[in-house]
Amino acid sequence: MAITGAAELLAAWEAGLGEPAVGRALLLHRTARPDMAAGRLPVLPVGEREADLFTLRRALFGERMQVRLECAACGADMEFDLDAGELARSLGGRTGRAFGSPAGGDGVAAGSGDVADGIAASVAAVHSAAESDGFVGGPDGPAPGAGDSSAAGPGSVIRVRQDGWDVEFRLPGVGDLAAAARSGDPRAALLARCLVSAVRDGAAVSGADLPAAVQHRIAEAVEAADPGADLTLNVACPECEQATRAELDIASYLWTELDSWARDVLLDVHLLATAYGWSEPEILALSPTRRRYYLELCADV
Repeated sequence: MAITGAAELLAAWEAGLGEPAVGRALLLHRTARPDMAAGRLPVLPVGEREADLFTLRRALFGERMQVRLECAACGADMEFDLDAGELARSLGGRTGRAFGSPAGGDGVAAGSGDVADGIAASVAAVHSAAESDGFVGGPDGPAPGAGDSSAAGPGSVIRVRQDGWDVEFRLPGVGDLAAAARSGDPRAALLARCLVSAVRDGAAVSGADLPAAVQHRIAEAVEAADPGADLTLNVACPECEQATRAELDIASYLWTELDSWARDVLLDVHLLATAYGWSEPEILALSPTRRRYYLELCADV
C-alpha cells in the first residue's frame, strides 16, 4: 500500500465529513487501496476490507492503538493498548489470541461471538456510528450448532444442509452489508440479498421462511469463510475480573483518528500561512518534522 500524502488524506477527510459511517468506511477503504478500481471495493469480503483498514491505520498512525472501554459488570474504566499489526495478522485465525493487556488485568483475547447473531452484529458494528472509542457492544456467547455445512472461500457460495433444508447463500461483500444496514431489518435484508436458493423437502421456499436454526448455520458458515469480518474482543476487567465482550469497529476508530489529525494539520496550516504567507499546498508539502520546526520558530518569536 502506498503511503498517502497529507493533501490526499485531507481531501478524503473533507469528503467524509458529510457522509454517514458507511460512506466514511468506503472512503477509508479507497484510501487504503488506491490500486483497486472503486467499483471492486463493495464486492470484497468484509474481512479483507478490515485487514486493509488495519494496514492503513498502521501506516498512518503506527502499531499502537489506545483503547478505553467500560466494564459491563462493574462500570470500571479500562484502558489498554492493541497492536494494529497483530490484529491485521490475526484476522484469519482469531480464536484465543491475545492482543494487549489492560493495566493489572488478565489481557484481551479475541474469539468468536454468537454466530447466529454474527451477520446482524457485523452490520451494526461496521456500518453504524460507533461509541466514542470505536467500540460497540458484542454479541452473547457461542451456541453450538447442528447439522452439516460446508464453507468455501470468500466470494463463493456457501451450502448449508440441516433438518431437511438445503440452502445456498452467497458470502456477503462490503456492499451487501452497506445496503442491509440502510434497511429496518438488516438481518432479513442481508438474507434477501445473498440467498441463492432455499429448498425444504424438495420444494423451493423464500428466505423469510428459514427457521432460526438454519439461519444460525448460515451465519456459522459465513464466519468460517470470512473470519475477519467480525472481530470480537474479550476484555478482562482489572477491578472485578469479569470479561466484557466488544466488537472492534476499525473504520470508526480510524475515522476518529483521521478527524483529529486533519483538524490539527489545518491549524498548523493556518499558523504557518499567517506567519510566512505560504499557501496550503506549500505547507502540506513540508515534512511533518520541518512543519513542526517552523511552528516552534513561530512560537519563539
